[in-house]
Parts: sequence; structure tokens; C-alpha cells
Amino acid sequence: MDSAGFPDEETPLVPDNSPIQSQRNHTRDVHILSCAFLLIFLAYGAAQNLETSVNTEDDLGTISLGILYLSFTFFSMVASPVVRALGSKNALILGTTGYWLFIAANLLPSWYTMVPAALYLGFAASIIWVGQGTYLTSTARSHAKDYNLHEGTVIGHFNGEFWGMFATNQFVGNLISLAVLRDGTVCDSAILVVKLGGSNNGTTVLFSVFLIIVTLGTILMCFLHKGEGRTEEDTQDSSPSFCASLLSLLKTIVTPLYDVRMLLIIPLMVYSGLQQAFVWAEYTEYIVTPTLGVSGVGGAMAVYGAFDAICSLTAGRLTSGLKSITIIISGGVLLQAIIFLWILLGYSAESGVLGIVYPLIMAAVLGIGDGVLNTQLSALLGIFFKSDTEGAFAQLKVWQSASTAVVFFISSYISLQAMLIVMLAAIAISYTAFVFLTLREKASPSSTA
Repeated sequence: MDSAGFPDEETPLVPDNSPIQSQRNHTRDVHILSCAFLLIFLAYGAAQNLETSVNTEDDLGTISLGILYLSFTFFSMVASPVVRALGSKNALILGTTGYWLFIAANLLPSWYTMVPAALYLGFAASIIWVGQGTYLTSTARSHAKDYNLHEGTVIGHFNGEFWGMFATNQFVGNLISLAVLRDGTVCDSAILVVKLGGSNNGTTVLFSVFLIIVTLGTILMCFLHKGEGRTEEDTQDSSPSFCASLLSLLKTIVTPLYDVRMLLIIPLMVYSGLQQAFVWAEYTEYIVTPTLGVSGVGGAMAVYGAFDAICSLTAGRLTSGLKSITIIISGGVLLQAIIFLWILLGYSAESGVLGIVYPLIMAAVLGIGDGVLNTQLSALLGIFFKSDTEGAFAQLKVWQSASTAVVFFISSYISLQAMLIVMLAAIAISYTAFVFLTLREKASPSSTA
């Protein structure tokens, strides 16, 4: 067996109920989960990038995204008991339907299709992400237990594979957009929206392709094994009253906030959402478009996705506990802070080769930072909140989606410089809280190495 717990070619045959069989199931499920999310989000991610340019009438696209993330924020508060009731696998499958419906609504965009689809996607996104965090963490714990491996290392490796695969959605999705729309003549998009012959045939074909891809991702999700642990069993033996259910829901929302560790991680969750929204809403508009043009945004986002994926895989492999998480997060946050300071204090649009290279360097570094935050936040929650994994990941999505929604709604009203100051302030607050957390845990007798 190698260091990650995978059997080598000389592993002897064993009965089906042995640890080796369990391990094969665990790694298989991680591969399936990662590939399913890649398919679903390469379609949704590219569709989201196009949204504000395709549906421009009365700002339908922008408002739909704002509604989506507000809905995502609200439903993330109640996602934990829903995932417990459904089971993590069923929650994952149900969650895919929201992405399918939202992309389908873009084939006939109007207030009557986009707004309901956005509201439903907020619910679907909340349960698919809480389900993902719960499923992946429980799978990693089972894997570590079966082979007596270090739990933090396995959680890091599994998160590294998932987020590495997931991050490639930006790269692949943008390439598909460019391939489908390559023959058009009018660029009118933050990525490359092309009107063919005065019609929207190009985008209709593109969204149809995305629907097929999401459908394949949903089908693939059905091949997951059911999650292990209490999620599938505990909710089947009783039917609590309405009052009991309401109290349980309030407890789910409030209880994690009594844990000092969660309070110290929340600023980092907020910053994670802010930096993602900064890339989508500010970087593409103010950095890429003036130098590369609207047709260059797809290439820049592909670079962002590629480095996000590479960093996610690498960071996941290097994660073994709180010490390694501290080092990795410190590096990722520092790199992003350098980029923000560069843009704020010394960057100006260049012509020639530098005008191409500088935005791509920024894309690469911002992608590295996003890969760090995705993998390490998931690993932190998996290590610290073993007794309430669903609640912990629900908190992650509440704060990420809330901060993303804020950026979408305020980006039209504040300057790039003001947004950069907000980003730097968020880094200072979140990193200070994180350092305090690590020092507190290091001083604790039961700290995780």
C-alpha cells in the first residue's frame, strides 16, 4: 500500500467484506464525486460567466445572480437538517436538478423563468454543497479508519483530488464556450457572447450543450455508494413534531456559533467568497477587458482555472494537519495580498506583450489562492467538527454565498480601488483571526498536529 492508502499491485486477494474492498469503494466514490461535480460546474460556471451579458434587458442576468446568491445564503442556514433527512447521496442528486433548471431557463430567459430558477438553485446549491462536504469528509474518515491512516492526511488528499478536479471546470467550460461560439462576429460578453446573423443561435446551442453535460453529471452521481455514518440511519427511526423540528433547526444554525473555532474561521469563509466574486465581477471587467478585450476573458479565466486546479491537487497532497494547513493558507493569502496591492498601488494597463502577460500572471496567482482556500477550509472543518459535519459545511456556504451576493450587488456602485481596499481589509481581519485560532489550538492539549 502506498502512502495515501492505495493498494499496490502485489496486494493479495481478500474477501469482499475486507478493508481492501472498503478502500476500493472509498476511492471509487471520490473519483465519481469529483467527475460529477466537474461536469455539472463546467456547464454552470461558464453559464454564470455569460449571464450578465446574455440577459442584459433590465439587468435580468445580474439581478438573477444576486437573487440566486441571496437564496443560497438563506437556504444554507437550513441545509444541514435537509441533508440529514435525505442522506448525503440523495441530497447530492437532488441538488443537481437546480443547476439543470437554471441552465434550461436561459433557453427562454424572462422574469418568469429566470427568477424562479434562481430561487430554486439557491436551495439546490445549499444542499449539494453541504452534501458534498459531508459525503467527502465521511468517506475520508472511513478510509482512514479502515487502514489506520492519519485522518487529517486522508481528508487533505481527498479534498485535494476533489477541488483539483473541480477547479478545472473554469478551464474546460470556457474552452467549450469558445469552441461553440468561435464562428460569430460580434463580441458582446464578458467571456465571448456571439450573435450569429443577428440571432442568438450560438448561445442557444451552447446552453443546450450545457444541459446535456449537467444531465451526464446527474447520472454519474447516481453511481455513488450511500454515505456512511449517521446521516442515512438516524433520521429514519423517528418523526419529530413541528416544534421539535423547529428547535432542531434553530440548534443546527446556532450551535456551531458557540464554538470559538467556528467564530475564528468565519472571517476566512467570508474572504473566500469575496475573493471569488472579485475575480468574477471586478478582475474580468477592470483588468482583463481593457488590455485583452472581451474575447480575452475566456483565456484569462482558463488560466485561472488551470492554476486553481493544480494548486488544489498540490495543496491537498501536502495537507496533514493544522500545521501544514497554517503554512499553506499563509502562502495563498500572502500571494493574493500581493496582487491586490499591485493593482491598487502600481498597476496600469500596458500595451504589447506586458499587456498580455500581466493579467495572466494575476489570473494564475488568484487561482492559486482560491485553490488554497477551497482545500484548506474543507480540511479545517473536517478535522475540527467531526460531530457536526453538516452544520459546519452549512456555515461555510452561508458565509461564502452571503459575501458573494454582497459583491454582486455593490460592484456597480463602488470603484475598483474601493473594492481592493475592502479585499485587503478582509485579508487582514481573516488572517489575524486564523493565526489566533492556530495559536489557540497549538496551546490546547488536544490540538491536531
